[in-house]
Amino acid sequence: MSDTDRLRPLKTSRETQQSLLSLSPFELKDELIKLSTENAKPGNYAMLNAGRGNPNWIATTPRQAFFLLGQFALTESERVWKDEGLGGMPAKDGIAARLKTFLESHKTNPGADLLARSVAYGVETLKFEADAFVHELADAIIGDNYPVPDRILRHVEVVARKYLDQEMCGNKPPAGTFDIFAVEGGTAAMCYIFDSLETNGLLRKGDTVALAVPTFTPYIEIPHLARYDFNVVNVDASPTCGPDGFHTWQYPDSEIDKLRDPSVKAFFLVNPSNPPSVMVSPETLKRLADIVRNDNPNLIVITDDVYGTFVDGFRSLMAELPQNTLGVYSYSKYFGCTGWRLGVIALHEDNIFDRLLTELPPGKRAELHGRYSSISMTPDKIKFIDRLVADSRSVALNHTAGLSLPQQCQMALFSLSALTDTADRYKKLTRAIVQRRLDDLWAGLGLPRPKIAHQAGYYVELDLMVWVNQKYGAEFAAFLEANFEPVDFLFRLAERFSIVLMDGGGFGGPKWSVRVSLANLPDEAYRKIGEHLAELAPRYVKAWQDAKAGGGAKA
Repeated sequence: MSDTDRLRPLKTSRETQQSLLSLSPFELKDELIKLSTENAKPGNYAMLNAGRGNPNWIATTPRQAFFLLGQFALTESERVWKDEGLGGMPAKDGIAARLKTFLESHKTNPGADLLARSVAYGVETLKFEADAFVHELADAIIGDNYPVPDRILRHVEVVARKYLDQEMCGNKPPAGTFDIFAVEGGTAAMCYIFDSLETNGLLRKGDTVALAVPTFTPYIEIPHLARYDFNVVNVDASPTCGPDGFHTWQYPDSEIDKLRDPSVKAFFLVNPSNPPSVMVSPETLKRLADIVRNDNPNLIVITDDVYGTFVDGFRSLMAELPQNTLGVYSYSKYFGCTGWRLGVIALHEDNIFDRLLTELPPGKRAELHGRYSSISMTPDKIKFIDRLVADSRSVALNHTAGLSLPQQCQMALFSLSALTDTADRYKKLTRAIVQRRLDDLWAGLGLPRPKIAHQAGYYVELDLMVWVNQKYGAEFAAFLEANFEPVDFLFRLAERFSIVLMDGGGFGGPKWSVRVSLANLPDEAYRKIGEHLAELAPRYVKAWQDAKAGGGAKA
């Protein structure tokens, strides 16, 4: 190996790397992007940023339906009142028949078929009154009213609930009904849930909560904010390894059994996980449900299931343990709509949240009575799902709460596109994309792809230390840990090859792991990423050999 093949001095010193580790991995990523951009010049490598989770595909058909519906809604507006660029509010009577006529004259337009199928599905399957359903969508897309009801529009709620029944519950929802709150994506859902749980005394400052790790970093960071200062117990998937030595990213029974302790008040879970992107096994879901029923019946469960559509046979905890679970779902990744900010919070009508509110100490109940007295004559009876809505607008602005109506309309059309896609064509396409890229990444690494059950493949978390131990042995692994920071790989990829990955340790995963998003780059990029990762390894080995020979490590 020539000197040019040795480890080159980094622009970012080890001391700087250590200081940057205090940042969120999303902020650390920005530092890596700066380094990659400097190297991404003519004659060098083009930057490959596999740090973002934003997919590079979009669902076109529901968007086509949205824009065509918008054209129809404008004709309805001008039908009521047309004056120098001014229109009126669409009228309800006869609007379904007028939409049918409109679609017949626009049948060659993209989206017309989905609109026709959506109305038919609403009327025939969901038993909607046609004019009421079409008017709600047309009025929503115009955006001429406040959201009423503020939690979610009536027909949109039924559609969204049916979508969750299909995608989150495997078409086998529990008995009863889920109430839905339409929110500005999964991130808003997180903020609202933490806020309302604390405001309503269901979680108190200093309480013990459990967190399934590795996980999306805000779930790690928010509990430690001064407002909450929770005592966090990690439920760690990292210890589990398959026969090939790689992590399976499932939770050992010993980790799940931490939830038996009734002092654990809440459990936060991303399922499938982020970044490992693996669904919790059915056996673990059953064990968790049994633990709650038998040992910790008041456990609050928050499950974030944004990647559920990428796993065959996915079933959420909201289906297995509906009374204890707040379900969070974002449309962003599956439909390629992060910019739309579309998400829902789902809570079963029969739930422990409402019961726990009635069991609060008298002083806290009196405080909450005063908090919500301006929006109800019976504030004590306001359900937790509706408190989420009120709290999202500091109660005083409850009358203007709710997700914008054009957003709700697009949410409904995304849902209806899945509900009427009986052959799952779109789902098969999106799953095939990420699985193909996962194969390419491992091919670039020069390794067989590990067999990991229930893997969504939207991300992959590579534990470099597992690979190092298998390929080079424990002595070399110890050398790496003693002489380099876990993020050294990331800085070298950025500086040398203009590749941006994310620090897996920042997600609560193994310190020497990296997260690769398989969603946001062209297919051919993933083989390159694997090849460049593999290309770096011998340079570290050469540094180790030099150190053993007395030459010292050239970092």
